[in-house]
Amino acid sequence: MTSLPPSSLPRLDPRLTPARPDLADERLRGQVEAARYVPGRPHRIAAALAPLRRAPDPAASLDSEALFGEAATVYDVRDGWAFAQLAGDGYVGYLPAEALGPADPAPTHRIAALRTFLYPAADLKRPPLGALSLGALVTVTAREGAYARLPDGAFVWAGHLAPLGTVEPDWAATATRFLGVPYLWGGRSSLGLDCSGLVQAALLAAGIQALRDSDQQEAALGEPVPVAPDLAGLRRGDLVFWRGHVGMMLDETRLIHANGHHMAVAVEPLAEAEGRIRAGRTGPGTGDGAIRSIRRLAPGTGTAA
Repeated sequence: MTSLPPSSLPRLDPRLTPARPDLADERLRGQVEAARYVPGRPHRIAAALAPLRRAPDPAASLDSEALFGEAATVYDVRDGWAFAQLAGDGYVGYLPAEALGPADPAPTHRIAALRTFLYPAADLKRPPLGALSLGALVTVTAREGAYARLPDGAFVWAGHLAPLGTVEPDWAATATRFLGVPYLWGGRSSLGLDCSGLVQAALLAAGIQALRDSDQQEAALGEPVPVAPDLAGLRRGDLVFWRGHVGMMLDETRLIHANGHHMAVAVEPLAEAEGRIRAGRTGPGTGDGAIRSIRRLAPGTGTAA
């Protein structure tokens, strides 16, 4: 295929484009300039939680996280870092190579509890091996009493699992399960998460695959709702967007959001949050200026990947 000259190439979102000057996904020939094009190799995340960084450096910005069992396509591995793209939301970055496992077997269940422990045996008295967050994906190979066995021999309490395809349609209720969880820039788990990570996790449990960042979510999710001067007419589940921030309505007046003002997932009156953010009395991770838009999702929108 003939490559296009750089001046005529379309501008692609680098967060969703597996490309660097030295290499790119072979499917991007003709769309991006790179020294070479390579096929990706499928993997799954084998760590309970893996950082996705902007650069192959432990001190680099934490752009996102990958949960156990998530699929990822790897394009390059060097010096302990994998240049990869997550399958769920398409986010691109650098994962620790040690966090990667084989692509198979395919997951059968997702973690439906906010967090659950992994045990070396079907016995809650045994010291746990680790913990998995809501939304992590596992493969159940057998049942032993009240526990499910995973391929590596670890056990998880079966009551904390839901078969893939099972959804929790009230995404606002799912969001409230994260109340008090610390704010973490780039976080996506019950140990810590940011504003768009909270929205993404709540929607995913409802079977709705959302993109990672708030601007991406604003552009792709739902239908616009007029922003009334008195902020009236809102419904449970509506998403409220500022520049660099998103929150979710619990009812006509209350907002839940992970934010840098409280440094946690918190509930407050929308009018209070709107006034503070508009006035600039806030910090990083809590938006800026006036409300940009409100988006409403229809029940049953989307399909979880």
